[in-house]
Amino acid sequence: MFFKRIDSRIKVVFLIIVLLFIFIIARVFFIQLISYEKLSILASDLWSRDLPIEANRGLILDRNGIILADNLTTTSLVLIPNQIDNKDETSTKLAEILGVTKEEMDKHVNKVTSIERVHPEGRRLSYDIADKIYDLDLPGVYLVKEAKRYYPYGDMLSHVLGYVGIDNQGLSGIEKQYDEYLTGEAGAIKYFSDAKGNKLELSDIYLEPTSGMNIQLTIDYNIQMALERELDNAVGMFNPDMALAIVIEPNTGEILAMSSRPNFDSNNYQKYSMETLSRNLPIWASYEPGSTFKIVTFASALEENLMDMEKDRFYDSGSVNIAGARIGCWKAGGHGDQTFLQVLENSCNPGFVKLGQLLGKERLFSYLDKFGFGKKTGVDLTGEGKGIIFNLDRVGELELVTTAFGQGVSVTPIQQVAAVSAVVNGGNLYTPYIVKNILEPETNSVVKSFNKKFVRKVISEETSNKMRYALESVVARGGGRAAYIDGYRIGGKTGTAQKVENGRYLVNNYIMSFMSVVPSNDPQAVFYIAIDNPKNTALLSSYTTTPIARRVLLDIIDALDIEKQEGQLDKVYQWNDSIYYEVPNVIGKTPKEATKILEHFKVEYSGTGDKVINQTPTASSRLAEGDVVRLLLGD
Repeated sequence: MFFKRIDSRIKVVFLIIVLLFIFIIARVFFIQLISYEKLSILASDLWSRDLPIEANRGLILDRNGIILADNLTTTSLVLIPNQIDNKDETSTKLAEILGVTKEEMDKHVNKVTSIERVHPEGRRLSYDIADKIYDLDLPGVYLVKEAKRYYPYGDMLSHVLGYVGIDNQGLSGIEKQYDEYLTGEAGAIKYFSDAKGNKLELSDIYLEPTSGMNIQLTIDYNIQMALERELDNAVGMFNPDMALAIVIEPNTGEILAMSSRPNFDSNNYQKYSMETLSRNLPIWASYEPGSTFKIVTFASALEENLMDMEKDRFYDSGSVNIAGARIGCWKAGGHGDQTFLQVLENSCNPGFVKLGQLLGKERLFSYLDKFGFGKKTGVDLTGEGKGIIFNLDRVGELELVTTAFGQGVSVTPIQQVAAVSAVVNGGNLYTPYIVKNILEPETNSVVKSFNKKFVRKVISEETSNKMRYALESVVARGGGRAAYIDGYRIGGKTGTAQKVENGRYLVNNYIMSFMSVVPSNDPQAVFYIAIDNPKNTALLSSYTTTPIARRVLLDIIDALDIEKQEGQLDKVYQWNDSIYYEVPNVIGKTPKEATKILEHFKVEYSGTGDKVINQTPTASSRLAEGDVVRLLLGD
C-alpha cells in the first residue's frame, strides 16, 4: 500500500514535469516564432538609440534644369535625457543660448523618453547658436543635421511652388501635391547604450538618408522672370486690386510661366494671410472676360461658315437694342460700314451681337462647352475654379448676345488660354499641365514623364488658319497695335471687362486684359495678362496691358529663340505710333550722301575717311524712325 502511494506521487510529479516542459517549449516557440519581432523591437529600444538625420527634399527645377526650390543644411538640437549628468545646469545653459525660459527647457531635459527632439526652439538653428551649444560639450546633448527648404528666387512662382512646414512637409502648391515624391527617407546615427543609458564606445553606425525625387516643371525661368518683372511694374504703376499672367505652349498645353499679384515669399510664408497664400489667381480667379472672349465667338462663327470675314459686311451705327436693352459700341457714333474682320479689329460689340444672333444659343453654347468653359481644365494644380456659364434654358435673347462679346459669363484665365491655344494650334484642345518629369535625384534620370493630353477637336485646321490671320490683323490694324513688334508676327486681342458686385456693374472699375499669340503664323506661345481695377490711367487696354504684353513678348521671343518671319502684316500707324523703316545700304557712300539717304534715322559717325566702310545695323534691318544708325568711315 505504501509503495503504491509513492508510485502514484511519482506519476503526478512526472506529469507535472512533462506539462512544465511542454509549457516551456510552447513558450519558447511562441517567443521565437510569433512574438520575436515585437520583443526584438522592445529589447532594441532598451539598448539602441537613433539620432535622426533628415533627408533632403527633392529639388524643383524649371524645364532647363534651373533650381527653383532647393535645400539648406541646418542643425537641430536633440537630447538623450538618461545621459545628462547635471540636468539643472544643462537646462540653464541651453535656455540661455536658445533664448527661452528655464522652465520651458526643463520640460525637454527632464522628459521621460529615450530621445527628445527640442521643438520648436531647437529646430533650424543658426550657425552661431549651434557653435555655442557645441562648445558646451555637455553629455546627452547632440546636434544633428536637418534640411531646410530654400527658394532662391523668393516670391517667384510662389503660388505654383507652394511652401513647406517646419517638419519639411508640403503644405501648398507643388510641394503639397507631389509631397510623396519630394519627401526623402530619413537616415540616422545609430549607437548602443548600457542599462543606464550611457553610450558605449565605438558603437556608432551611420545610416545615410535618401533624398526625395526631383520634380521638373514645364516652366521656363526666363519667361517666368519676365512675367514677374512686368507684374511688379504694373503694381507700381497702376496699384491694381490684382494682376495675373500666364504663358502656355499651345501645341502641348505646357505652362511656360504663371504668376499673379498679390503673391508671397515662400521662404517666409508665415507673414502672409491665408487668402494671399491660397489663391493662385491664373487658375482660381473667375470673372467676366470681356473682349478677349470674342476670339471664341469669332472662331465659332467661322467654323459654322456663317460669314466671310473679309467679304461680308456689317454696319455699326453705334448701338443696337436687344430685348429692351441698349448695347453700345465703345466708339461714339459707331464704326460705320466694315467687314467682319474689321469688327474683330475694332472690337465692335454691335458686330458681335450680330454674330451671336447668327450662331443662336444652341450652337454658341455648344462651342463654349467644346472649348472647355464651365468646367475645370484639369490642370495639375490644386485650387482650380470652373467659372459660370448660363444653363441653356436660362439663355434668352439678351443673354445670347452679351455672351457673344464676353459679358454675363464667368471664366478663369487658364480656361481662356487653353481655349485660345485650341483656336490657333489647328483646333486641338489640350489639358494644361505644369509638371514635366519626376527625376531620380542622383542621376537625374526620368522616373515618370508627363506628356500632352488631347481632349477633343474643336475647330478645323482651316478655321484655325483664318483665326491666326485675324488675330495678327488685330495687332497690325486694330486695337492691339501697341503690341506690334517689327519683324515678328504677333496676334492678339484686347479686353476690357466691367466688374460685377452684388449683381450690379461697377462704375469705372474694369479688368483690363490682353491675349496674344507669338508668332501668329506658327504659334509657339499664347500669353494672357489681366490687371484688375488699374488706377491713375486711361481705362483702355492699349494704355495698360498691351504695352506690358509687348515687353513680355520680346522676352518670350528671346527665350524661345523665335526668328523673324516673312509676310508680317504692315502696321496701320496712328499719330503717336513709332513708324519703322528699312535701313538702306550706305557702304561706299560719302558722309553727305549717307546722311541724306538715312533721312529717317539719326546718324552717328566714327573713324576718319571719305567713305562709309561699315554700318550698324546692317542694310535691310528695320528701325523705328529716329533710331540711331552708326557708320564707320575709312579710305
